[in-house]
Amino acid sequence: MKLFFKYFFKTIRIILGPIILFINLVTMPRSIKRSPEQQQKVDAEVKNLTLYQFRTCPFCIKVKRMMKRLALNIETRDAQHDPQAREELLTQGGKISVPCLKITNEDGEIIWMYESSDINQYLEQRFA
Repeated sequence: MKLFFKYFFKTIRIILGPIILFINLVTMPRSIKRSPEQQQKVDAEVKNLTLYQFRTCPFCIKVKRMMKRLALNIETRDAQHDPQAREELLTQGGKISVPCLKITNEDGEIIWMYESSDINQYLEQRFA
């Protein structure tokens, strides 16, 4: 029975994944407009941020939509298909759970933020 549910949910993800990506593409929000100087400053600030994500995860898409709306060029790492990114997430972040925003502060302190709502609130407060 356990094996049945494993394959059942995997099949559901295979079917729903492309649908979620299509809907996201069609309904993608517009980016805010900044002056070139302001955008350059924001781009420099986001160099200390990395988003660990799965491509079709609805919560990851929620964060990526916020990144698009705020015109944030944050590096993303696919923790589902990239073994190195998955290992970093587990060994450094403590668990394999996405979305996860890795924040490296100016003093070198690293914060791992795991909840999509928390990540979006952080991005909104810092970059809106």
